[in-house]
Amino acid sequence: MNLVFLGAPGAGKGTQATRICGKYNIPHISTGDILRANIKAGTPLGVEAKAYIDKGLLVPDEVVIGLVEQRLAEEDCKKGYLLDGFPRTLEQAEALSKFSKVETAVNIQVDADMVVERIAGRRMCKCGESYHISWYNSDKCQKCGSALYQRDDDKEETVKARLEVYEKQTAPLIEYYAKKGVLKNVDGMQSMDKVFEDVVRILDDND
Repeated sequence: MNLVFLGAPGAGKGTQATRICGKYNIPHISTGDILRANIKAGTPLGVEAKAYIDKGLLVPDEVVIGLVEQRLAEEDCKKGYLLDGFPRTLEQAEALSKFSKVETAVNIQVDADMVVERIAGRRMCKCGESYHISWYNSDKCQKCGSALYQRDDDKEETVKARLEVYEKQTAPLIEYYAKKGVLKNVDGMQSMDKVFEDVVRILDDND
């Protein structure tokens, strides 16, 4: 079960990916998580990536492709995987096709205004907890009491820049996977549980 999740930033790909991977016991491979770990550690790759991410730009293909190819070669990916945040360009998709075959590409569709509201309203804590101003009105973490903060790439102007980049470079992947006959569209404006049910139905029907 080799899966790719498509959708604009804030479409809910990460949330659904975690649940899907738990249900089907396949690894959740998020390039965002890999990059953030490098940024936190202050590695040369992390420093380079942060300069792009803070401006709402994509990290260069050669960096991301190398990370993904190395990860998919690991033992836990032998029975399948779920890629979240990759591929983001046609070039990345072509590169991926050379070392792995995508069986299903799930496209989570959401309204652009909803994306801005979702992401710009997020608040993070250094302990790893996350909140949203729509349901949490304190500036302190409920778990550890530390001050909450907004990530640079969650700020409204950066989110809008990310959406522009998505429309230009990533949206063409929808047509790419549609032509290959593996694209499945899901309405991401529904509740999280309903989106999950729809994705499960798609995957089970493909078996």
